[in-house]
Amino acid sequence: MSSDTSTEGMDGTRRGFFATMALAFFGSVSALGFAYPLGMYLWPRERKVKGAGERSMKIPLSDVPIGEARFVRFLGKPAVVVRPNEQQVIALSPICPHLGCIVKWREKEKEFLCPCHGGRFDSKGIVLGGPPPFPLPPFSSSVEAEYIVIKEV
Repeated sequence: MSSDTSTEGMDGTRRGFFATMALAFFGSVSALGFAYPLGMYLWPRERKVKGAGERSMKIPLSDVPIGEARFVRFLGKPAVVVRPNEQQVIALSPICPHLGCIVKWREKEKEFLCPCHGGRFDSKGIVLGGPPPFPLPPFSSSVEAEYIVIKEV
Protein backbone atom coordinates (compact mmCIF):
# COMPACT_ATOMS: atom_id res chain seq x y z
CA MET A 1 0.00 0.00 0.00
CA SER A 2 1.22 3.37 -0.87
CA SER A 3 0.10 6.65 0.59
CA ASP A 4 -0.64 9.57 -1.67
CA THR A 5 1.72 12.42 -0.80
CA SER A 6 1.11 14.36 -3.96
CA THR A 7 0.60 18.13 -3.57
CA GLU A 8 -1.11 18.72 -6.89
CA GLY A 9 -4.53 19.19 -5.28
CA MET A 10 -3.16 21.59 -2.66
CA ASP A 11 -1.35 23.78 -5.20
CA GLY A 12 -4.58 24.28 -7.11
CA THR A 13 -6.40 25.19 -3.90
CA ARG A 14 -3.68 27.62 -2.83
CA ARG A 15 -3.67 29.30 -6.22
CA GLY A 16 -7.43 29.63 -6.13
CA PHE A 17 -7.34 31.08 -2.62
CA PHE A 18 -4.61 33.58 -3.57
CA ALA A 19 -6.47 34.62 -6.72
CA THR A 20 -9.68 35.13 -4.73
CA MET A 21 -7.88 37.23 -2.09
CA ALA A 22 -6.12 39.33 -4.75
CA LEU A 23 -9.42 39.92 -6.55
CA ALA A 24 -11.12 40.91 -3.29
CA PHE A 25 -8.29 43.32 -2.39
CA PHE A 26 -8.14 45.07 -5.75
CA GLY A 27 -11.93 45.15 -5.98
CA SER A 28 -12.13 46.87 -2.58
CA VAL A 29 -9.50 49.44 -3.55
CA SER A 30 -11.35 50.16 -6.80
CA ALA A 31 -14.68 50.53 -4.98
CA LEU A 32 -13.14 53.08 -2.59
CA GLY A 33 -11.80 55.00 -5.58
CA PHE A 34 -15.36 55.43 -6.85
CA ALA A 35 -17.02 55.89 -3.45
CA TYR A 36 -15.00 58.96 -2.36
CA PRO A 37 -15.94 61.28 -5.28
CA LEU A 38 -19.54 60.06 -5.13
CA GLY A 39 -19.67 60.82 -1.40
CA MET A 40 -18.19 64.30 -1.96
CA TYR A 41 -20.87 65.00 -4.56
CA LEU A 42 -23.77 63.74 -2.46
CA TRP A 43 -22.57 65.24 0.84
CA PRO A 44 -20.40 68.34 0.17
CA ARG A 45 -18.04 69.51 2.89
CA GLU A 46 -19.13 72.16 5.36
CA ARG A 47 -17.86 75.54 4.14
CA LYS A 48 -18.21 77.74 7.23
CA VAL A 49 -15.18 78.51 9.35
CA LYS A 50 -15.82 77.59 12.97
CA GLY A 51 -14.58 79.87 15.72
CA ALA A 52 -15.54 82.58 18.17
CA GLY A 53 -15.64 86.27 17.45
CA GLU A 54 -15.98 88.27 14.28
CA ARG A 55 -13.00 88.19 11.99
CA SER A 56 -12.45 90.59 9.12
CA MET A 57 -9.90 91.96 6.68
CA LYS A 58 -9.50 95.21 4.75
CA ILE A 59 -8.43 95.58 1.14
CA PRO A 60 -7.73 99.00 -0.42
CA LEU A 61 -10.58 99.89 -2.78
CA SER A 62 -8.03 100.77 -5.47
CA ASP A 63 -6.75 97.15 -5.47
CA VAL A 64 -9.99 95.91 -7.08
CA PRO A 65 -10.81 97.88 -10.26
CA ILE A 66 -14.45 98.16 -11.36
CA GLY A 67 -15.54 95.12 -13.37
CA GLU A 68 -12.70 92.93 -12.15
CA ALA A 69 -12.09 90.28 -9.49
CA ARG A 70 -9.22 89.83 -7.06
CA PHE A 71 -8.33 86.56 -5.33
CA VAL A 72 -7.11 86.85 -1.72
CA ARG A 73 -6.66 84.67 1.37
CA PHE A 74 -9.19 85.25 4.13
CA LEU A 75 -9.00 83.32 7.42
CA GLY A 76 -6.49 80.95 5.83
CA LYS A 77 -8.77 80.06 2.92
CA PRO A 78 -9.16 81.44 -0.60
CA ALA A 79 -11.64 84.26 -1.22
CA VAL A 80 -12.48 86.38 -4.24
CA VAL A 81 -13.68 89.99 -4.28
CA VAL A 82 -15.67 91.25 -7.29
CA ARG A 83 -16.43 94.91 -7.88
CA PRO A 84 -19.29 95.12 -10.43
CA ASN A 85 -19.69 98.92 -10.03
CA GLU A 86 -18.45 101.90 -8.01
CA GLN A 87 -20.66 101.28 -4.97
CA GLN A 88 -20.96 97.49 -4.86
CA VAL A 89 -18.49 94.80 -3.79
CA ILE A 90 -19.12 91.07 -3.55
CA ALA A 91 -16.91 88.66 -1.59
CA LEU A 92 -17.24 84.93 -2.23
CA SER A 93 -15.50 81.67 -1.55
CA PRO A 94 -14.04 80.55 -4.91
CA ILE A 95 -14.30 76.89 -3.90
CA CYS A 96 -16.75 75.17 -6.23
CA PRO A 97 -19.48 73.41 -4.20
CA HIS A 98 -19.47 70.48 -6.64
CA LEU A 99 -16.13 68.86 -5.78
CA GLY A 100 -14.01 71.62 -4.24
CA CYS A 101 -12.04 72.97 -7.23
CA ILE A 102 -11.04 76.66 -7.31
CA VAL A 103 -13.08 78.62 -9.85
CA LYS A 104 -11.43 81.01 -12.34
CA TRP A 105 -12.68 84.51 -13.22
CA ARG A 106 -13.50 85.07 -16.91
CA GLU A 107 -13.22 88.82 -17.34
CA LYS A 108 -14.83 89.06 -20.79
CA GLU A 109 -17.89 87.05 -19.74
CA LYS A 110 -17.96 88.53 -16.21
CA GLU A 111 -18.45 85.06 -14.74
CA PHE A 112 -16.64 82.33 -12.83
CA LEU A 113 -15.82 78.99 -14.44
CA CYS A 114 -14.89 75.81 -12.61
CA PRO A 115 -12.09 74.18 -14.64
CA CYS A 116 -12.82 70.69 -13.27
CA HIS A 117 -16.34 70.03 -14.55
CA GLY A 118 -17.48 73.22 -16.30
CA GLY A 119 -19.63 74.74 -13.56
CA ARG A 120 -20.45 78.40 -14.30
CA PHE A 121 -21.37 81.14 -11.82
CA ASP A 122 -22.29 84.80 -12.30
CA SER A 123 -20.42 87.60 -10.50
CA LYS A 124 -22.71 87.12 -7.45
CA GLY A 125 -21.89 83.40 -7.23
CA ILE A 126 -25.27 82.19 -8.60
CA VAL A 127 -25.08 78.93 -10.59
CA LEU A 128 -25.49 79.54 -14.34
CA GLY A 129 -24.81 75.99 -15.51
CA GLY A 130 -23.00 72.73 -14.93
CA PRO A 131 -23.08 70.25 -12.06
CA PRO A 132 -22.68 72.51 -8.96
CA PRO A 133 -25.59 71.86 -6.58
CA PHE A 134 -25.66 75.35 -5.03
CA PRO A 135 -24.08 78.86 -5.34
CA LEU A 136 -20.60 79.93 -4.23
CA PRO A 137 -20.66 80.63 -0.47
CA PRO A 138 -20.66 84.38 0.26
CA PHE A 139 -18.74 86.45 2.78
CA SER A 140 -20.13 89.66 4.22
CA SER A 141 -18.58 92.61 2.37
CA SER A 142 -18.93 96.38 2.40
CA VAL A 143 -17.14 99.58 1.41
CA GLU A 144 -15.91 101.69 4.33
CA ALA A 145 -14.02 104.86 3.45
CA GLU A 146 -11.33 103.74 0.99
CA TYR A 147 -11.41 100.07 1.95
CA ILE A 148 -13.32 96.92 1.12
CA VAL A 149 -14.12 95.12 4.38
CA ILE A 150 -14.70 91.36 4.29
CA LYS A 151 -16.26 89.66 7.30
CA GLU A 152 -17.18 86.14 8.24
CA VAL A 153 -20.88 85.37 7.71
